[in-house]
Amino acid sequence: MKKSCTLTGTSRATHYRHANPTGPMHGPRPARTPPPQALDADERARVLEVLTSPAYRDLAIPQVWARELDEGRYWCSISTMYRIARAQGQVRERRRIATHPPRTRPELSARGPGEVWSWDITALKGPVKGVWYKCYVVLDIFSRYVTGWLVAAAEDAVLAKDFLAEAIARNGTEPHTIHADRGGAMVSKPVSELLTDLGVLRSHSRPRTSNDNPYSEAQFKTLKYMPDFPDRFGSLADARLFCEGFFLAYNHEHRHSGIGMHTPASVHFGTAGRIRDQRQATLDRAHARHPERFARRPRPPALPEVAWINQPLDQPQPAP
Repeated sequence: MKKSCTLTGTSRATHYRHANPTGPMHGPRPARTPPPQALDADERARVLEVLTSPAYRDLAIPQVWARELDEGRYWCSISTMYRIARAQGQVRERRRIATHPPRTRPELSARGPGEVWSWDITALKGPVKGVWYKCYVVLDIFSRYVTGWLVAAAEDAVLAKDFLAEAIARNGTEPHTIHADRGGAMVSKPVSELLTDLGVLRSHSRPRTSNDNPYSEAQFKTLKYMPDFPDRFGSLADARLFCEGFFLAYNHEHRHSGIGMHTPASVHFGTAGRIRDQRQATLDRAHARHPERFARRPRPPALPEVAWINQPLDQPQPAP
């Protein structure tokens, strides 16, 4: 038949379809007739019994096939063993392996300065490839005020502990919670012991979830997107000099959109309310001079009432 179809230029499938017309198909297709070399039901049951026997239940199927072959017993091919096991829902990890429950989603809120701090470490490029400086930064998530920063030659747990202790001492009071990711310094024993001794609660991001530490990540973006941020720092002293000017301007000059266009220092030290009243007075004078230019009484941006890390879904979301 193959030669005849080749000589006539006809596909064998076309010939068989014309020789045995079945008409249009309605409903599900009939079950496929098993090939003559297929195992029967009893043989498949015996193969499954071998695969699930106590001697082989923890082994991969190729291991079972090879060991049975060494014992002088051939049941079927490895592929057929996989098909039989798949039909019984047993094609998966057959060994007992450790399982890790999902990490808890951190949910923190601050309704004023000094309640929740966030800290992280970012890398700054040194003078040559492969040389990096580490910039430690801790900030208050409600006011965005940077309560401490440090540029060092490396990341170190003891250095991180001293850095946090100095920031807390400079602030005058301990925050309720300090949040960080799961970096080596953040989960180190010296830092954990310090916070435990001070009575400060520790909070950590889930692994590989940068959104769990949004305030530190956003602050680092502000730092590295500055127009004068260099591609590389010539030395450790250069990096410290740049960061000194940046953090001074960030705390006392930068108007932050997340806190009603106030400076972090203004919100942190409680002067934002008076500044907002001054802004309202300025807007009122502008409205009195040209009321036709306003559809309604102008108001300055409002201060936030609460700052969240992972706001629960059942809480009212802030207006955009």
